[in-house]
Amino acid sequence: MLARIDAELRQLAAHPARSVVLLPYAQLMPLAARLWAAQFPDAFAPRFETTRNWATRAGWFTPGPHDLSFDHGRDLLTAAALLEGAGLAAQRALLAGPLVEQATQLGQIAASLPPALRPDWAEQARGALPPVGDGPLALEAAVGRIAIAWAGGSDYATDVLFAPRVADALDALLIVPGLLPDPLTETLAEHYFEKAVLLHPESDAALGHIALHTCADAEDEAERAAACVLRQIEVGRVPVALIAGDRLLTRRINALLIERGAQLRDETGWKLSTTHAAAQLMAALHACAPRASTDEVLDWLKLAPAFDARQQRALERRLRRDAVRGWPQAALLTGDQPLTQHIESLRAPMIAARSLVDWLPALRTLLQRCGLWPLLAADVAGNAVIDALGLSDEALADWRDWPAAQRRMGLAEFTRWVGEALEAASFRPPHPAAAQVVVLPLTQLLGRPFAALVLPGADEQRLPAAPEPPGPWSAAQRQALHLPTREDLRDAQAAAWALALRVPQVDVLWRNTDDSGEPLLPSPLVQALQLQELAALGAEGREARFIQIRPTERPQPRGDALPTQPLSASGYEMLRACPYRFFALRQLGLAEEGELDVDIDKRDWGNWLHDTLRGFHEALRVAPDADRLTLIDAAAEAATEALGPGLEPGEFMPFAVAWPTLRDAYLQWLAKHEAGGAQFKLAEESIDTQRGPLRLKGQIDRIDEVTDGATLLIDYKTEPLARTRDRIKAGNEDTQLPFYALLSGADAPRAAYLNLAEREVPSLHELPELPMLAAQLYEGMAYDLARIAAGEPLPALGEGSVCGWCDARGLCRKDFWKT
Repeated sequence: MLARIDAELRQLAAHPARSVVLLPYAQLMPLAARLWAAQFPDAFAPRFETTRNWATRAGWFTPGPHDLSFDHGRDLLTAAALLEGAGLAAQRALLAGPLVEQATQLGQIAASLPPALRPDWAEQARGALPPVGDGPLALEAAVGRIAIAWAGGSDYATDVLFAPRVADALDALLIVPGLLPDPLTETLAEHYFEKAVLLHPESDAALGHIALHTCADAEDEAERAAACVLRQIEVGRVPVALIAGDRLLTRRINALLIERGAQLRDETGWKLSTTHAAAQLMAALHACAPRASTDEVLDWLKLAPAFDARQQRALERRLRRDAVRGWPQAALLTGDQPLTQHIESLRAPMIAARSLVDWLPALRTLLQRCGLWPLLAADVAGNAVIDALGLSDEALADWRDWPAAQRRMGLAEFTRWVGEALEAASFRPPHPAAAQVVVLPLTQLLGRPFAALVLPGADEQRLPAAPEPPGPWSAAQRQALHLPTREDLRDAQAAAWALALRVPQVDVLWRNTDDSGEPLLPSPLVQALQLQELAALGAEGREARFIQIRPTERPQPRGDALPTQPLSASGYEMLRACPYRFFALRQLGLAEEGELDVDIDKRDWGNWLHDTLRGFHEALRVAPDADRLTLIDAAAEAATEALGPGLEPGEFMPFAVAWPTLRDAYLQWLAKHEAGGAQFKLAEESIDTQRGPLRLKGQIDRIDEVTDGATLLIDYKTEPLARTRDRIKAGNEDTQLPFYALLSGADAPRAAYLNLAEREVPSLHELPELPMLAAQLYEGMAYDLARIAAGEPLPALGEGSVCGWCDARGLCRKDFWKT
């Protein structure tokens, strides 16, 4: 290729220093310059450029106020202004993203034309769109027309390449086309037809040694791909090309290679929004939302160094213990704590709406006050985040001069803008000078000398024969708009595939199943290789490791040095179900930290019902002649309010729908219950008492007094009716009601479950032979605690349904016991 360039320059009588060689992508520029210097050490060198690099050298360009800039953050704001001007302000948040996407695609075509020809292109492009109407596609048609007007009316950095001064300084333009059609280079070839020469690369290399690897799933594919790369490095075939088709898969492979010490240069990068620096900034913004969740604020506290770690842990323990989901509720509960006051002092300035010109300095101030700004400034990805959002001093000054940045927006819209700007930006980490592995797209293999190539993701989804063109355009519209068609993408894919197969050593990998378990076929390109028998099955590159199985013995700790009292009904039930569970969760006090952002569930419904009935009966005792329906509805409303401001509207709706039927049925049952002589006495009674050597502690849902003067202990159950009946049938296996009897201290109490299932009629289920069962329970508890005090082991039983949901299962290591 370099000899052809030299020959063409001589034929055109062009001075190399006044000639430009246009390359399809920037990675070829230093390679071409280095090879030219080696082949022609005593000659002048032409300028190896891409169109973007050439335009930058030819003249400085600043986009106008309404120009398409190809900067996603700026273009989103311009799109919002254009939509407002078109009378679509109400749909601004919905349409701004699609408008930028369409305008960006069209802008590539508009930028390829000299400015004088763009109005004609825009007119022709509008003719390819359906007329604007009021039908179901009216918004799509409007967005398409705005995108065409925006792209056609913008100035571009590459306009300078059509300027007379550039033509006067150019002796020759040699164009090396890429695999994909480039409208700008085609237009430049026509514009400089007397000086331009197309140099199509020629390759006579034979097919390399191609190995095919079928993998079970994504992780197996990542591991085998990494093993293929490492094997090529070990035998000295470097650099190795690692084709990035699936970014998630590629990042996993990269992580495996870095772990093994491989030197990587990632030319594709990844979304800036996925970096730790972007996560830190977004955590701060999410935590400042007026209705931020407790989880969002706690995430921010853990990332920002300005907050005291000890105070943060104490605050988190309290909020998790009380299951406070929403930060507004948490701020009310902990408003007297210095940490909460510090948090609120940082959140308060971020509430009011303002323009982007004011939002960006406010965000920078927030990051400085919470200690994140120095971390971002000291990090490569953090600097990329600062540049992408324009948070530097110079960029903030530029924002002030830009009209679209003057529009006021709320915190939610600003946060969405920041997220979309970071999502659209790419981050490429610094790389070593001499990389062993180069991560690149399949379409950038042209002109790259690689000793080996590894291509993962060669299945029917990730490597189709004809990729789907981006955007909403139909095939006819793509042709009219001069956008790449499916046929163009198919041809480029085939050309790139042919280049890949000519690398000396090639490993092609695909998986048999996708993430959902559905079967996957290899790519049609791979199937063609198999039919032509041009490839062989690849060998397994991973080394098998033999690990000796060492099962774990069942734990049998002693609890004599730890407290066993006070004892509750649930605590003793835990001891009976599994002594080790009692040891771990009660004696040691271990517990999982509760989740904060959880949906209302059956347990919350039960607690709400307890609060409602307690409030109702206490109000009824004060005003026995009041309307009962009014009293119970007031109690229900108070119980709902007690759930806190973090409750989302409609979240309690599934239970609220069932409540009126249950309420009416309960009032009917209560009338019959009271007609039999029963009278409400206490609700949710907490008792902590000494009974002989045992200290018992618990809370009785309700205590009634019946006609014979006896005490009736009631425990509410919202479970299915059949389960409540099974409790009564269980005899001495049930501990809750006998424990209530011991806890109450009454001489001859009675005890019953009141079933309040949503779809059942309330019913009372009394436990027979309660005094005998209570005495047996007392004797059993005293005996069991005496054995613990004497040093009897507390083994993990590993039996029954309790193991399926036990919090201590990971501690007892049941899954690794010796069988």
